[in-house]
Amino acid sequence: MGRGGARRRRERLRWSKLYSFACIRPSVLLDADAAAAAADSLGGPGFSRIVHCNQPRLHRKKPLKYPTNYISTTKYNILTFLPKALFEQFRRVANLYFLLAAILSLTPVTPFSAVSMIAPLAFVVGLSMAKEALEDWRRFMQDMKVNSRKVGVHKGDGQFGYKHWQKIRVGDVVKVEKDQFFPADLLLLSSSYEDGICYVETMNLDGETNLKVKRSLEITLQLDEDEAFRDFTATIRCEDPNPSLYTFVGNFEYERQVYALDPNQILLRDSKLRNTSYVYGVVIFTGHDSKVMQNATKSPSKRSRIERKMDKIIYILFTLLVLISLISSIGFALKTKYGMPHWWYLQPQNTTNLFDPSKSLISGIFHLVTALILYGYLIPISLYVSIEVVKVLQAMFINHDLLMYDEDTGNPAQARTSNLNEELGQVHTILSDKTGTLTCNQMDFLKCSIAGVSYGRGSSEVEIAAAKQIASEASGTADQNSNDPDLWENNRGDSGSLEIEIEGGITYSVEKAAKSKIKGFSFEDDRLMHGNWTKEPNAATIILFFRILALCQTAIPEFNEETGSFNYEAESPDEGAFLVAAREFGFEFCKRTQSSVFIRERYSSSEHPIEREFKILNLLEFSSKRKRMSVIVRDESGQILLLCKGADSIIFDRLSKNGRTYEAETSKHLNEYGEAGLRTLALAYRVLEESEYSAWNGEFFKAKTSIGSDRESHLERVSDLIERELILIGATAVEDKLQRGVPQCIDKLAQAGLKIWVLTGDKMETAINIGYACSLLRQGMKQICLSATNNDLLAQDAKKAGKESLLMQITNALQMVKLEKDPHAAFALIIDGKALTYALEEDMKDQFLSLAVNCASVICCRVSPKQKALVTRLVKEGTGKTTLAIGDGANDVGMIQEADIGVGISGVEGMQAVMASDFSISQFRFLERLLVVHGHWCYKRIAQMICYFFYKNIAFGLTIFYFEAYTGFSGQSVYDDWYMLLFNVVLTSLPVISLGVFEQDVSSEVCLQFPALYQQGPKNVFFDWYRIFGWMGNGLYSSLVIFFLTIGIIYDQSFRAGGQTADMAAVGTTMFTCIIWAVNVQIALTMSHFTWIQHVFVWGSIITWYLFLIAYGMSSPLISGNNYQILLEALGPAPIYWFVTLVVAAACNIPYLAHISFQRQWNPLDHHVIQEIKYYKKDVEDQNMWKRERSKARQETKIGFTARVDAKIRQLKGKLHRKAPSSTVQTST
Repeated sequence: MGRGGARRRRERLRWSKLYSFACIRPSVLLDADAAAAAADSLGGPGFSRIVHCNQPRLHRKKPLKYPTNYISTTKYNILTFLPKALFEQFRRVANLYFLLAAILSLTPVTPFSAVSMIAPLAFVVGLSMAKEALEDWRRFMQDMKVNSRKVGVHKGDGQFGYKHWQKIRVGDVVKVEKDQFFPADLLLLSSSYEDGICYVETMNLDGETNLKVKRSLEITLQLDEDEAFRDFTATIRCEDPNPSLYTFVGNFEYERQVYALDPNQILLRDSKLRNTSYVYGVVIFTGHDSKVMQNATKSPSKRSRIERKMDKIIYILFTLLVLISLISSIGFALKTKYGMPHWWYLQPQNTTNLFDPSKSLISGIFHLVTALILYGYLIPISLYVSIEVVKVLQAMFINHDLLMYDEDTGNPAQARTSNLNEELGQVHTILSDKTGTLTCNQMDFLKCSIAGVSYGRGSSEVEIAAAKQIASEASGTADQNSNDPDLWENNRGDSGSLEIEIEGGITYSVEKAAKSKIKGFSFEDDRLMHGNWTKEPNAATIILFFRILALCQTAIPEFNEETGSFNYEAESPDEGAFLVAAREFGFEFCKRTQSSVFIRERYSSSEHPIEREFKILNLLEFSSKRKRMSVIVRDESGQILLLCKGADSIIFDRLSKNGRTYEAETSKHLNEYGEAGLRTLALAYRVLEESEYSAWNGEFFKAKTSIGSDRESHLERVSDLIERELILIGATAVEDKLQRGVPQCIDKLAQAGLKIWVLTGDKMETAINIGYACSLLRQGMKQICLSATNNDLLAQDAKKAGKESLLMQITNALQMVKLEKDPHAAFALIIDGKALTYALEEDMKDQFLSLAVNCASVICCRVSPKQKALVTRLVKEGTGKTTLAIGDGANDVGMIQEADIGVGISGVEGMQAVMASDFSISQFRFLERLLVVHGHWCYKRIAQMICYFFYKNIAFGLTIFYFEAYTGFSGQSVYDDWYMLLFNVVLTSLPVISLGVFEQDVSSEVCLQFPALYQQGPKNVFFDWYRIFGWMGNGLYSSLVIFFLTIGIIYDQSFRAGGQTADMAAVGTTMFTCIIWAVNVQIALTMSHFTWIQHVFVWGSIITWYLFLIAYGMSSPLISGNNYQILLEALGPAPIYWFVTLVVAAACNIPYLAHISFQRQWNPLDHHVIQEIKYYKKDVEDQNMWKRERSKARQETKIGFTARVDAKIRQLKGKLHRKAPSSTVQTST
């Protein structure tokens, strides 16, 4: 790490001279009174942290003993795994019951052996715990990967060496190099730039990819090399650990002076150093004290809604179990008291307490225990095993779905936990990150307006989709669903044109240009390209337009030897797109010095470029409040120019009277660009006189170097003075490149009836533009923007005023929504992070949620990771509906863990989101298939499987109760022990597993064509109480038919050739055969989709029963007992056995068959109609019917690409009817 005494060459840029807001360095020294006041406040509650810089050993003892830098995101550790995992397992009510039954099986009153009760429970619990351990082990390995990263740490005597992150302590001086992550929260001491400026990427914290500028205190600038830290000591007094990413309060005591610290000097863990060779910093917060970890939430234990509802069903069945056990025990007690004395053959005088007529109460209590175990088949432990097996197999299908495999990255979809498969089919609200999830954060320069002339023949994705839909309608092949693959995936094909006649001679033409190979530049217009702009009538204005693109920026050029041109490290993707556009137009930004920017200008393709120098006098940065950015330059002729770009509403208000020449045309073009979903900025300039500039610069310098809380507002006021009397030049339109398939996916999810919220760390303007790009917002949608008011009141008063203002905004907005008469009106709610802080407080969150759920889309801007999690919790708990959170960065971990389902995208931001997620996919577009196909299937499979499981066990278990009552409550089972053991394990397990794994009401293609089918999950059609009790009633009916019909037919009929009647073994075996046939025929009727596997499992289970009877009957009488040769000699030759089987199986299933026939005929569900259409091939023979049904199978939605395209079509048709009979839209690729 040491430099061997050689001083590294340092970059000569002093960026603080350029920046006006973010990098201002006010007075470095606090006066004595201020220092004393600061010391008092920083010693109080919440501000008690003391850090001894370069002296980490002082922090090993209390009160300065701080946590290590080791982090853990696991649910368990070695000590807590056993108790916590057992607690998780016994949260399941059925497991608790079987634990009680296993304990009771150790007593002499049990009807079964202890092993037969304990072994299944141990197997089920052990299997589930092993799965939990495996999932947590993966989290542990990811933690170890992070903890084992290395960074340079000062070891003493000016020497630096590498240490693992987990070994870093508070007070350590660390050296972080370019493109490395910061290992802890650091105070920036110095950087490779002379004045301590560095660039930081905070993507993992707030999702933003634009770079933030940080600066060190001036007093520490001399600490610029390893050797300088030999004798360095200082003390930091600051706030205690907290989750606020954007605030920091502290003092830096160095060389007997006290200096104020603010967030501009703090480098947060998991952010990355960019465009800076190295920085030195001292560790303030480590490990779980760091702000990013303060924003993290503990890994929760998630259970699906169906599983929680299954607990309620278990309670019902347990109540039934206790009820019939009480009936049985009371009956047994009465029989013992009044019947036993007369049963001389049972020798009542020699009996035990279990049968003592004088102690009938005790006999009844003992019999209650016997009955509770005997009737345990009402609550099958095998249900949980079967569900675990089914969910694992469902997860395998998700993992191996080739249509969710990303060929570019090689990443498949992955179900990281199988507990929540069915929850995928019940999602009501999706909460999504923006950057890296919805967008690639790549801007493409597409169009521009210069001097009132619109340039750029390319079309946005919205325009292309509208054009294709019009073409489809005009050709007479219009499909009600505008989401066919060609519309989305091939909308930028080869060059060519297509002309369509709409009606009345009006034609509409779509022209496609060649695909652009330049990243960030999809502009296509020969009037400006290749130097042809010099032939335009306003060439001088065009030059100024290009110069504004090249000069009004803060980027750093980097020469690319492969391409021979420059790449740009810009603070925002918009800025990068403008520089690429300027380069392609012939105005290449090539060099930046401390005071100048150099542009290579080429006026024609044949000329050599001319390098021009522009001196940078001032730079007024962009902020969400200012909504504009300006740079003041002096050109080579000595003329001073103010070049400005910003939101059109801001720029237009600042135009001079003679600067509005192009205002009308430019405004018209801006509206057109906005309708096309493009991000727009207006460009303007002003020529400054030397005297005017000098006077203003003096004021600006005073504001820049002032001290106090009002410095920012003072700077903004002075900046506003010079940014007036502007002359409008034109406007730009860039397309924010969404990830592939995002509009289609959002459109399909909207048609499926899902609500979509976007939670982003970006500023409001960026989030709104993305909302338009992915069709969460559209023209005509009424936007409700909630923001906290800024005022100069004291903190307590300011908070109160801010809350009152926000409450008023919410109340007014709610009133507006309720009074809206237009049923097609759509509202969009947009709220910033500061307002959200108030909105999430207890006394306001209900009103905020009420407003949000009445809006078609919700966008939350400038939100911290903690706020993302809190919003997710509010939606989850406030609506009571299933929430899904999806993101790709560490800043999304909180909401991913808080949501009912967390989906991580394995993108470019690392694996933190994936490791915290329940499911992972490589692109947002795969969410469509994950929910609409796999979610729908898994929900219906699990729901039907559980209902069927309860049906068959009620049908089986109640026959045991009937027989016991029939035999004087003796506790005698009619079935052989082997029969009862095999019932759930072998004879009925595989068919129900095949139902849970392979069942499909409709194919995956139909699921996507009929997205409204998904609503069967959120509406809980297949697992509501009506259906559950229906299946229970079916089980009750079947049990009555099986028992009484079997007993009634066989009871006094001759069974063998010699005329003997059936004994208990024959009755029990016959009854069990009827059960096997009845429940397997029932599951065959339940299935909609058969494969050979299901046929083998269903009919194979029945065959297996007969094979078992043969094998069991052939075994030794010591094993088979009364069932020796039961099938071959007793049952097989008896026609009544086969007759009873046929009659009982039919009687059990005819009512269900009649019910589903009636339902399909008179009250069919959506999938019933589709199944019938597919069965009779009407989708092929009658296309109109198929399209009509598809149009019905979309939830009415006010967001999504389809709604937006429809609006665009109406607009275009209106224009085409008013215009000349030919209109052209050209599409770029």
